[in-house]
Amino acid sequence: MTHDPAATADTTPQRVPAEVWVLVAASFVIALGYGVVAPALPAFARTFDVGIGAASAVVSAFAIMRLAFAPATGPLVKAFGERWIYMAGLLIVAASTLAVAFAQSYWQLMLFRGLGGVGSVMFTVSAMGLMIRIAPAEIRGRVSGVYSSSFVLGGICGPLLGGALVGFGLRVPFVVYAIALVVATLVVGVALRGSTLAGREEASSEPGTTVREALADSAYRAALFSSVVFGWVYSMRVSLLPLFFAAVLDQPAAIAGYALAAYAAGDVLAMFPAGRASDRYGRKPFIITGMLVIAAGTLALGFTDSVLVAFLVTVVAGIGTGLVAPTMQATLADVLQGKGRSGGALSAYQMAQDAGTISGPLLAGAIAQYLGFTWAFAITAALCVAAAGAWLLARETRTVAKV
Repeated sequence: MTHDPAATADTTPQRVPAEVWVLVAASFVIALGYGVVAPALPAFARTFDVGIGAASAVVSAFAIMRLAFAPATGPLVKAFGERWIYMAGLLIVAASTLAVAFAQSYWQLMLFRGLGGVGSVMFTVSAMGLMIRIAPAEIRGRVSGVYSSSFVLGGICGPLLGGALVGFGLRVPFVVYAIALVVATLVVGVALRGSTLAGREEASSEPGTTVREALADSAYRAALFSSVVFGWVYSMRVSLLPLFFAAVLDQPAAIAGYALAAYAAGDVLAMFPAGRASDRYGRKPFIITGMLVIAAGTLALGFTDSVLVAFLVTVVAGIGTGLVAPTMQATLADVLQGKGRSGGALSAYQMAQDAGTISGPLLAGAIAQYLGFTWAFAITAALCVAAAGAWLLARETRTVAKV
């Protein structure tokens, strides 16, 4: 596949388009709201007299529906355009979240939460498509860093707000999130209505990159595999880290929450600098280094019985995540930019990450239960090393001009 010629040199300084900031603000609100409902959801499910496993299944229903509906998202994007599918996805999640607030049984809760996964994958794939099209080639890494950071920051702030809202009742966070999503939809609709960037190619019949065409690119193949690993790492962190702090380090749940916040802090610290630097030095060095840093931090966690060391290596692993996330998104933009609407290739990428997100807690949890946490963390680290190896064999998508 050909390189994007616009990405071969930095000629004049590029500013981040206003449309990007609109999507960044919406991303923060989405992540904030997700964090608001996350602490309340399992507790709310338990009010219907179900066990811990059934309460956890409500979370899985959302992810499973994301995975199941992802293949349909590409054709929808191609038919109606990213902006409309993005807004439709937000409204579907808003409606399902509001319905969750008024669920009268466990199965209603499962149904409504699952429908939210449909809207979630719609706006996720559409947002990736929009970011690919509106981000200038010279600053794709920088834009990806800003966008990724907004989501992580929202995820950090959300549980704090959610914890406060739960005090008014377990249904309140869902109502607040639904209202926030409607507001975000209105803002995006108004702000991008007259945008020539966001509306570009909406009437174009140019075929996008198919999954088969994308798979011919070594960078896309590496991104696809890394997306599975990344989903695994994310879900493993959320599901196993609290259990590790409780079972091995004998710490209360609050300390585990601080550890998750420490991971996110390391994530944010690295995201923007890494994305920006990848525009100048290339994508591969940061992805490979980040995967190895995640591997080192995750592996070290399994061999410590010190709370302080556990916090330190958790921050290290977070920095690794911050090196990878924006740079991998920029690589995907490099591969698909200028080739029409590539909803199918984007959907496949998102499906890969969702597959990792679903399988991570199940497989890593089973390994931790029967072989111990050390093995669970070691196997996760091995997957990260394998992903780094895949990038060693992949092409560099960002051609850096010699000065």
